[in-house]
Amino acid sequence: MDEPTAALGVAQTRKVLDLVQSLKQRKLAILYISHNLHDILEVSDRCVVMKNGRKVAELVTSECDKEKLTNVILTGEVS
Repeated sequence: MDEPTAALGVAQTRKVLDLVQSLKQRKLAILYISHNLHDILEVSDRCVVMKNGRKVAELVTSECDKEKLTNVILTGEVS
């Protein structure tokens, strides 16, 4: 899914996130691309940060927060 909630309102975004959680519970793999860190942290198990077409980091979502993820996005480095 590439930016599936970008043009949605709050209620519609909630439906999409609930759908992703439902698919996750059914053990389906989902690639969720978004700049909305709140959504990413809510539904993902892992976060992969890409910069200039290259993978610069892979983080376990439960071990990071919005600040750490933002830092990796801005610097391209895991601290």
